[in-house]
Amino acid sequence: MEPRIDYQKALAPEALRAFYQVEHAVHKSGLDPKLLHLIKMRASQLNGCAFCLDMHSKDARLAGETEQRLFGLNAWRETPYYTDQERAALEWTEAVTLISRDQAPDDLYERTRQFFNESEFAALTLAAVMINNWNRIAISFRAVPGSYEPPQAAKKSQA
Repeated sequence: MEPRIDYQKALAPEALRAFYQVEHAVHKSGLDPKLLHLIKMRASQLNGCAFCLDMHSKDARLAGETEQRLFGLNAWRETPYYTDQERAALEWTEAVTLISRDQAPDDLYERTRQFFNESEFAALTLAAVMINNWNRIAISFRAVPGSYEPPQAAKKSQA
């Protein structure tokens, strides 16, 4: 598989910088990094983004996520090893990712808000929005899965 475009080089630097600034803000929001990776993984599963699944599975494992929870993510409703808060976040992520289906219904909003304050809920929603953006870029430009190396792993391999 060959990429169509190397979007890291082709996108206007200020546009890419803006995306990374939003990602930085989401990561500084106070949401658990493992939860953020589950959100990114679930949206990427729904969108079929192999590059992002590869990236975020590696990052999630470095953050301490278990393989069992990563492997079971596609069937999170049928598994016992996600918290109620994680389940709410995953359901909200699905609603945001598949927004044309149900328009993020009010009852789901209310259920999800029980677990997150207003700032956290905004960050949760923004995390889902951003991974959907990244999925669309990676899929459209055919980013090659398997090539991603987490920053922590890259530093270790250079030592």
